[in-house]
Amino acid sequence: MSRRLIIAIDGPSGAGKGTIAKAVAAELGYRHVDSGALYRAVGWKAVRDAVPLTDEAAIHDLAERSRIAVEGSTVRIDDVDVSRAIRTPEIDRAATAIARLPRVREVLVARLRSLAFDGGVVMEGRDIGTVVFPHADVKVYLDADEDERARRRAHDPAHSGSATLAEVTSALSERDRSDRTRQASPLYAAPDALVIDTTGLPIADVVRDVLERIQARVATA
Repeated sequence: MSRRLIIAIDGPSGAGKGTIAKAVAAELGYRHVDSGALYRAVGWKAVRDAVPLTDEAAIHDLAERSRIAVEGSTVRIDDVDVSRAIRTPEIDRAATAIARLPRVREVLVARLRSLAFDGGVVMEGRDIGTVVFPHADVKVYLDADEDERARRRAHDPAHSGSATLAEVTSALSERDRSDRTRQASPLYAAPDALVIDTTGLPIADVVRDVLERIQARVATA
């Protein structure tokens, strides 16, 4: 198949999206894009510039005029490398807040679409298969029980910092609530997505299941 595919991987925090998306992209020789990095970058800049996270017009303008580049694990905004700075609990909260703003999402969804205009991408997020690429060639929705997801986050210092497991669990529950109830692009599995519960599953098994779905898609194209 000469056409390079668009693979969408969605799911809540801690479900394994990043790990699986990176592995699948490496297997296919595709580009991996973490859509959340764009929201985090805008959130970081808003915090730095003391822009209120509830001021939709101001955040929209900030997002629209910002230059954001995502290359592998490197994320830059206005030529500032924020790859590590955006992986903190504070920026987690900022990204969650601005993700609820419809006008901001419009700007960033357009940016995400431009990153995959010629295919050959595995993009992870929360609305990739439902909003960003509703006609993606393959859609996957990863989930896991809350305790498992909280344990994963608690062992990831890039997201948990020095937070206790109880604090991580509470923050995860709040993020789930926010993602699933927001008016703009709420989190849910697309009807045609392959849904995988990753609780207790080895990474290799999940990657295999996703690759099998992709191979089946190629075979029927």
